[in-house]
Amino acid sequence: MLSSSARALPLVFVSMLLWLGIPPCSAQGTAQDYERSNNLRRLTAGKVIRAAVTPHWIEGTGRFWYRNDLLGGRREFVLVDPAGPVKRPAFDHARLAAALAKALGRPVTADRLPVDSIGFSGAGTLYVQAGGATFDCSLETYALTLSTAAVDSARRFAPGAGPRRSASGGAETTLTLLNRTAGPVSLFWIDTQGERQPYGVVQPGERREMHTYSGHVWLATDAGGRPLAGFVAGDSPELGVIDGGIAPPRAPAPSAPCPLSLDPLTPFGGRAEDSPSRADRAGADTQPARPWSVHIRDNNVFLTDTATGQESAFSKDGAPGDAYQGPPIWSPDGTKFVVFKVAPAQDHKVYLVESSPRDQEQPKLHTLQYLKPGDRVEVRMPHLFDAAGKHEIAIKNDLFPSPWSLDNLRWEPAGKGFTFVYNQRGHQMLRVLRIDAATGEARALIDEQAKTFVDYSGKYFFQRLDGTGEAIWMSERDGWNHLYLYDMAAGRVKNQITKGEWVVRGVDRVDAEKRQVWFRAGGIRPGQDPYYVHYCRVNFDGTGLTILTAGDGTHTVSYSPDGATFVDSFSRVDMAPITELRRTADGALLLPLERGDASALTAAGWKLPERFVAKGRDGATDIYGVICRPSNFDPNRKYPVLENIYAGPQDSFVPKSFQPASGLQAMAELGFIVVQIDGMGTSNRSKAFHDVCWKNLVDAGFPDRILWIKAAAAKYPYMDLSRVGIYGTSAGGQNALGGLLTHPEFYKAGVADCGCHDNRMDKIWWNEQWMGWPVGPEYAADSNVTLAPRLQGKLLLMVGEMDTNVDPASTMQVVNALIKANKDFELLVMPGSNHGVVASPYGRRREQDFFVRTLLGTEPRR
Repeated sequence: MLSSSARALPLVFVSMLLWLGIPPCSAQGTAQDYERSNNLRRLTAGKVIRAAVTPHWIEGTGRFWYRNDLLGGRREFVLVDPAGPVKRPAFDHARLAAALAKALGRPVTADRLPVDSIGFSGAGTLYVQAGGATFDCSLETYALTLSTAAVDSARRFAPGAGPRRSASGGAETTLTLLNRTAGPVSLFWIDTQGERQPYGVVQPGERREMHTYSGHVWLATDAGGRPLAGFVAGDSPELGVIDGGIAPPRAPAPSAPCPLSLDPLTPFGGRAEDSPSRADRAGADTQPARPWSVHIRDNNVFLTDTATGQESAFSKDGAPGDAYQGPPIWSPDGTKFVVFKVAPAQDHKVYLVESSPRDQEQPKLHTLQYLKPGDRVEVRMPHLFDAAGKHEIAIKNDLFPSPWSLDNLRWEPAGKGFTFVYNQRGHQMLRVLRIDAATGEARALIDEQAKTFVDYSGKYFFQRLDGTGEAIWMSERDGWNHLYLYDMAAGRVKNQITKGEWVVRGVDRVDAEKRQVWFRAGGIRPGQDPYYVHYCRVNFDGTGLTILTAGDGTHTVSYSPDGATFVDSFSRVDMAPITELRRTADGALLLPLERGDASALTAAGWKLPERFVAKGRDGATDIYGVICRPSNFDPNRKYPVLENIYAGPQDSFVPKSFQPASGLQAMAELGFIVVQIDGMGTSNRSKAFHDVCWKNLVDAGFPDRILWIKAAAAKYPYMDLSRVGIYGTSAGGQNALGGLLTHPEFYKAGVADCGCHDNRMDKIWWNEQWMGWPVGPEYAADSNVTLAPRLQGKLLLMVGEMDTNVDPASTMQVVNALIKANKDFELLVMPGSNHGVVASPYGRRREQDFFVRTLLGTEPRR
């Protein structure tokens, strides 16, 4: 006979399921499933603890503090001293609670301090933001003194003057809003489509803490709907005050967190790399006073002698379609200068009709300048002039005849020549060229060429080292993305800095004095997922490679301002973050800080995603992905399979870090097994892996994806491969429809949102990067318009009429082809919507309903 405690266990488990919103047993696609899916973030908020350590470095000390958010709204503040190393409470929580209770006139408990931020403004003094006030607190007596410092820390803007929609993809954070007005305040989240989503009312004097994401926009209005203030959530927990007015700029608090650096690419004072998209186009005239001045008039170059006022025409061939443009870029000695002659890009307008504008009844016509593959691009050519000799020094363009871009023009310190980066149209050649200032002779110092493509948009790093006449260059020439040290005078490689069957994911810092590179790498830890990011350091000569991070997961780090230590946080989709303090010199572990705890979720039956690996089309290459199951998962059922796809070659896309609430999980809650996979043709693996996409975007890694899903189903028979659906947005929309058209035997239903269905119709840079130039027959062969007559499965097309990212006509041309082929399909055109219809509540609901009907075979029950 069971004991009373044993008999109670099932009831306890059922209670926990209901508390979390998970029915212990239900049909698929029910109202409860929709409720759980659409409120996933709210249901999971606060149920993973010790997972978000944001170090706030204390200036000049090497110490830092962070806040732990615990279950039930409890919290604690922790101080870390690397000198120990030791971590301890940042202050006496009980004594501060008593002091705050007295100051605020209400009960305050030690584990629920109403503290938004702290700092250390001097010896023995704590700076506290709490209860809508700012206090200085003596750590000896815990006496509070009201401070004159401003209390709010959130980025605030006047309604109508700030962002109009939330950004996507930010880090989890919290934003606390305090109502200091005399009446109730309504809160709204401005979603990614710019629509208001209500989040309740805050009474006078009360505060509301929202779980949100960095970049999300919040609006406060009065009872009559008049906007009072807007706020943008930051990376760290912040407090915003609603008082009906916009406060003037405030001075930083005495102990405001010390930033890592001014540039996120440059930890502890390093220098950011040059970028081909960050051109030195302005050529600002910042040199000391010269006896000449240069100006452009009537499309030509004129030089004026500042002593005599005499003007000379330095060019006569400038014309409206081929004009000189300034300002000049002067040599260091002020005797020569470069001016670009520019032939503008062709005029290619895209017209968007806004059918339902908010401010009038009649539609509006919008015009967008939008270059597409094959269009004539702007061509900028450098022209060299000798101010002293009053003549032009001719430059031959044999080595840069067909530029996509010509950027980063820089004079050498001695002024004997200048260099620039030349990206050839078609993206199969990238060169660093030097022009001799005396002769105009051009020479290639770095010559990067590929039979497929040079990934200039995703794998570019070039930093000159003027002190030694060297440069660091990124290249995939040995089949993997690595760094090379160049002798710029000789125009040759001195040595390869990094090497191996792994990839450099980015450069954080170049230390020219110590001759070291700090970088991020993927695949550098054997036995780990090759997409996990690790932080490393290496000497310029390739020696001394040090992998600073160790744990099995993908890492993010925060370096101390002095660079002596760093906080390392790593996680996986199936493991909450682990945070450690490590020594920068060798990566040695100094102090474990926190281990994220997701037990409140898993104990209630919440299913964490599963990492899954299977072989690709070649039978040898590992393909990585994740599997998500609904919270009420029953292994005795059969589940349809949904693939969330984005096969854009510019990156890899399978989530790697811990996310208690994700779009994949939200879709799974409706009664699906949801997967996401990075097939061949995506980035961050070998060059050969990436090259599969070349002039072949229609492939989208499908041979690898299908084998992966079949391998998963062989292991998990509850995955019903007779009911496989696919969905995606943008390039993912192109891929989703492409899956239905090219593999109808496998994919039975699909939602294609704002797809770039024909690469001739989409933006020029993205498509020419992967499909090549000039536009060849591959463009038509890969087009969903061309392939539309093959449609067999169920299809929902979605598009925003105001899409400025992908021409909406691309979707409508698919519609036209499907109609001509007499194919049945569904179409949703969202008035006023920009790119990504599925980001709106209505678009998301339509996508959900479509799969519930087509794959679950039931009418949605909301």
